[in-house]
Amino acid sequence: MRLSRSLAPAAAALALVLALPYDAASHARVGSGHPPAPQLFGASCRTTVQGSRVVAYCHNPYVATDRVQLHIECAEWWDIDTDGAPADAGPASTVRLSGRCWKDVRAVWISHLEVS
Repeated sequence: MRLSRSLAPAAAALALVLALPYDAASHARVGSGHPPAPQLFGASCRTTVQGSRVVAYCHNPYVATDRVQLHIECAEWWDIDTDGAPADAGPASTVRLSGRCWKDVRAVWISHLEVS
């Protein structure tokens, strides 16, 4: 009888562990093993340069607002490079940005900033 009394708690513990549902065991996991999904952000912009004038259209298909800004580098050393005023491209909206140099344009780019 002594042997059965000492095995009773161990048998009860084993029965309890085996009776746990599968979902309870799966919730105890730390991660799923998959990397987190990337956050979708950023307006797509297209620029047009005609002589000394630059026009850009930026369309934001995502939920987060994208603050876009037009930057123009002029070709001549005496011509002033410009950074346009930032514009907020909200969800599913298109914004127009424009600027110019006095003579010729060397480079154009758009910067993006997520507005929270």
